[in-house]
Amino acid sequence: MTETPDLLPRLAAFARLLHDAGLDAGPGRVQTATRALSVLDIRDRTAFRDALRACFASRKEDLPLFEAAFDIFWAPADPRVRAGSMPARTRSLPLAPERARAWLTALGLQRPELPQESRDGVPASSSGYSPQELLRQKDFEEMTWQESEQVKRLLQQAPWRVAERRTRRLGPARVGQIDLRRSARQAIRSNGELVRLMHRRPRLRRRPLVLLCDVSGSMERYSRLLLIFAHAIARREEVETFVFSTRLTRITRMLRRRDIDQALAEVGKKVHDFSGGTRIGDAVAEFNRRWARRVLGHGAVVIVVSDGWDRGDPERLASELARLHRMSHRLIWLNPLLGSEGYQPVTRGMAAALPHTDDFLSAHNVQALDQLGQLLAELDRRPSRR
Repeated sequence: MTETPDLLPRLAAFARLLHDAGLDAGPGRVQTATRALSVLDIRDRTAFRDALRACFASRKEDLPLFEAAFDIFWAPADPRVRAGSMPARTRSLPLAPERARAWLTALGLQRPELPQESRDGVPASSSGYSPQELLRQKDFEEMTWQESEQVKRLLQQAPWRVAERRTRRLGPARVGQIDLRRSARQAIRSNGELVRLMHRRPRLRRRPLVLLCDVSGSMERYSRLLLIFAHAIARREEVETFVFSTRLTRITRMLRRRDIDQALAEVGKKVHDFSGGTRIGDAVAEFNRRWARRVLGHGAVVIVVSDGWDRGDPERLASELARLHRMSHRLIWLNPLLGSEGYQPVTRGMAAALPHTDDFLSAHNVQALDQLGQLLAELDRRPSRR
């Protein structure tokens, strides 16, 4: 690597790529990197990489993103390098599709030709609908690996926001109940004259979410994308996440990792009953016994994701769901099969569960999950029981 006059513009462009990938690469870090490069031999590629890594990767989870971006940006001559992936690795950068296309053009990288359908994985003859809109309506079961990667970015960018509830704690406000204590303190500052009345009202707080996700064999086609959905919510909301098949496993801490690939890899190591049988009643019973008192406070909303195929006792499932229903502000059941044409919830598990759920929704594509997001944002302050 030789020193050239255009190093600073290229360094600024590299910082923009890191910013698009989710790293902190503001002007301050660019200035620090400039000073660091001025005191070393930039022809030494190892020292060059180490200096930039020290300036832009401040956390352990930032290292894989930095390494991927460095190999893409500073080694564009290799035709096998594609924007969004590292050489000889399958890990991808979390770039939005439009940004990935822009970087492909800017770096002069050749995009591999895709089948005649379309470069975005949707039919080229779909006039009237954008590729992204078609992808939102496509069933998770029918998606290719490339489409799943695009859906992962869509879920990570979704504007999730859970409705707020009034708490018992009071906070300062412009209108509301008169706060005599603050008004008296204010009067002291004006020689004892009560010039201005201070007010207070109940503070608002987001409702916590509890997610129980079925990862049994019948849900294998949907499990990965639904876990990505759980990770996307956990990045911005207070969420407790559990998965179950034949037993219940808490994965809340695993999904707090910033890198979704690392989070899913850790979940795969810790959850030993993936694609196994289904005992929903036993899993809900264990949750009620071990975790309900810890995580169901403050008006929590419980979301159960399952197709309802259950090998356990339906009477136990009904009784445990009734107990869970009483302890939660709202109980929502997501069933991926509900999006299939002609589906009827007639299995023993679903028949036992439906009387104890407030909302029965589909979870087979991105559009269905967007509808769930709208429901969470518009939740009533009081539960609406069926």
